[in-house]
Amino acid sequence: MARTIGSEGARTEAAIREAAVALIARHGFEGVSMRRLAEAVGVQAGALYRYFPTKQDLLVSMMREHMRRLIDAWGLARPVGADPLRELVAFARFHVRYHIDRRDEVFINYMELRSLSDEHAAEIVALRKAYEAELRGILARGAASGHFAIADPVVTAMALIAMLTGVTTWRKPGGRLAPEAIEDIYAALTLGAVGAACGQAAAPKAKSGQRAT
Repeated sequence: MARTIGSEGARTEAAIREAAVALIARHGFEGVSMRRLAEAVGVQAGALYRYFPTKQDLLVSMMREHMRRLIDAWGLARPVGADPLRELVAFARFHVRYHIDRRDEVFINYMELRSLSDEHAAEIVALRKAYEAELRGILARGAASGHFAIADPVVTAMALIAMLTGVTTWRKPGGRLAPEAIEDIYAALTLGAVGAACGQAAAPKAKSGQRAT
């Protein structure tokens, strides 16, 4: 993909991505033309093609960036040397914290997978599976050590991911609960789902500098 070099080019590309997220989340991928996107950014339609030759390139780039940032952020947040209980609580807190203010990005990554070519969809699915494998590993270790009472780590992982990501469907900025309180609730729900009592693991909280909300 051709890219414009320089700080101005980087700012323009960031503006394109930001506008694309807002427009696609509201109107759907098929409902957003490159011309409409260019108008939102304030550039000529032809300028977009210097950054993204096709709409498909733009969409897969957005989805790829979202997943890679998610995976990298978990790599930094993952507790070192923790037992499965603490790992699971850390994962639940991280997942909620990371997604809670990324409602549009999450919506696009799930709903617009259908708009990708088979090749691009396979790439995004592979990234998604790599992230989900982190949770499956925690669950498998917890089941083996007797910390968790679960029938199937794979099914449990999918159920937990769906529950944790669901925060994006109802939480709104300025709502009744602070983000940290929401983390507390979801961490407790996660422990309950695997048959672990809340008191068994002190829920590790992120340092203020690591918070994504």
